[in-house]
Amino acid sequence: MGPGGQVGCGPSRDLFSGPSLLIVSGPTILLSAGEPSGDLYGAEVARALRARWPGAKLFGLGGPRMAAAGVELLADPEKLAVMGFIEVVGQLPFFWRLLRKLGSELSARSVDLVLPIDYPGFNLRLAEVAKGRGIPVLYYIAPQVWAWNRKRIYKFAAFTDRVALILPFEEDLFRRAGVDATFVGHPLLDLPSPGSRRALCRELNLEEARPLLALFPGSRAQEVKRHLAIFIETAIRLQAYHPALQPVVAVSETVPARLYRGIPFPRTKNSRDLLWHAHAALVKSGTTTLEAALCATPMAIAYRTHPLTYLVAKRLVDVDHIGLVNLVAGQRLVPEFIQSEATPAALYSALLPLIRSDSKARSEMVEGLRDVRNTLEGGADNAVNVADRVVGLAAELLSSK
Repeated sequence: MGPGGQVGCGPSRDLFSGPSLLIVSGPTILLSAGEPSGDLYGAEVARALRARWPGAKLFGLGGPRMAAAGVELLADPEKLAVMGFIEVVGQLPFFWRLLRKLGSELSARSVDLVLPIDYPGFNLRLAEVAKGRGIPVLYYIAPQVWAWNRKRIYKFAAFTDRVALILPFEEDLFRRAGVDATFVGHPLLDLPSPGSRRALCRELNLEEARPLLALFPGSRAQEVKRHLAIFIETAIRLQAYHPALQPVVAVSETVPARLYRGIPFPRTKNSRDLLWHAHAALVKSGTTTLEAALCATPMAIAYRTHPLTYLVAKRLVDVDHIGLVNLVAGQRLVPEFIQSEATPAALYSALLPLIRSDSKARSEMVEGLRDVRNTLEGGADNAVNVADRVVGLAAELLSSK
């Protein structure tokens, strides 16, 4: 990296030709994702980066999927998966040390581009450090500034060069704040087609003809601790009413295996196929609600967090729903149960009509979920996948420096 953040043109550096890059050694790119969903989307971007520039040097923060895609990880992904105001406080020294470490790496590795993925509490600070050193920043998946702390949007105007958005209604909001933002489509739309129901049932030793109930207690240890027992008790009650029902628990690679010990139902890491073939689902609030919507799988949403985190969130968050699926739908399409409302009895009552194939509640929700998919697909060129669109923005930034 030359003075002022300019890319050098020596024989071992990158050569540019118009809007597209002709790469000799490949750019050095720092990717930063701190959550399982960011790891999933970051892995797709990493593969697309390598497809465009086989010699690219990719390093930063992420999880097992990004590592498998060729990203050199600089931190334990389990330590990154912390969510909530109170929960983060105890980890602040770790995050400050990590930010200093990445700051050192920016100079030591002559980084050409910083590509933060979601995870705004940490990544906005990383973006600020990068911009202060003249390194271009392409931020992928912005936080929900329309839900709380709208002032953060001006940090994006100050600390990023481009922002790739995954919800269609966000583009106008960011552009009006002076952010160079582009709706690229939702990355869940690009996930590979699911495997067969037969293969999934064989893997789990289940009967193919009987309905599946998907249980998604969370992708962080703190979420599994708060949700798993409630979800299991709900499933036991539903199975008592409908004995043919086969509950299955989705487990996360970033959650210690000991937290799943003793549960009476099969477990799988194949969450995509489970959601696709499930008759209904019980999910914690988050990206999984959108993934279930794309599969048209009826669901109920539950979420429990630290009581103090919840009190702070109630003061700061200004939305009518906590579920992303409901926010995209613009209505309470899927029932939500927060904190003390998330009980086995309440969740049982909400899911009972959804496991009945002929119920009106089920058919209406399925129709609404299909509308959510149409919304997520709207506005983007479906002939090009989302990761390739993000890499296209990266190429534009690199070629303009």
